[in-house]
Amino acid sequence: MLRLLIADDHPLYRDALSSALASHFDPLEIIEASDLTETVSLLQQDLDIDLLLLDLHMPGSGDLFGLIHIRKLFADLPVTVISGIEDKNIVSKVINLGALGFIPKTTGAAQIAEAVNTMLEGDVWLPESFAASEVELDSEFTELADKVSSLTPAQYKVLCYMRDGLLNKQIGYNLNIATATVKAHVTAIFKKLHINNRTQAVLIASQLELAPPVTELST
Repeated sequence: MLRLLIADDHPLYRDALSSALASHFDPLEIIEASDLTETVSLLQQDLDIDLLLLDLHMPGSGDLFGLIHIRKLFADLPVTVISGIEDKNIVSKVINLGALGFIPKTTGAAQIAEAVNTMLEGDVWLPESFAASEVELDSEFTELADKVSSLTPAQYKVLCYMRDGLLNKQIGYNLNIATATVKAHVTAIFKKLHINNRTQAVLIASQLELAPPVTELST
């Protein structure tokens, strides 16, 4: 039986995607998750997932961090990104991070089935608007992502708040943690990323930042 995990925080989109897949695959089991924590928890249960369909913007995912984190924890798991943003730069980044494909949320059911079949065979699938030959391999970005993968989700949140210009006290307030804990996170971030100041941290976080997602039901 084919077993797919759909990780997306929009219930209506999960339902639509499940229906599209069910009409083309039989037998099929679909498991759903609505945030990064739930996704990781399900994957840790060793459910023999054949393919993870991952939304970049669900809670906890933090732009590209969700994909980076999952690829680090489950290196052998086939992953495809589903997104409401169709951008060549994002496509190149997710493929450089090891995703087997990129499925825009505007993709029709037949094409989604084609994409899943292609990736189950171990091949990369991209929509016709993104030719595979145009995806640039970027070893420096891949190396950067490898460093970021060592961060915990909490540390990545602190990194993003630093990118947004918040001070330690403000970060602590937003995360409901002590300023001393924020300082400890910052120290760990600098060590893991091999940097020594906030300016360098901001530059790294900016490279992983994506455009805001489109509104919920236009996807």
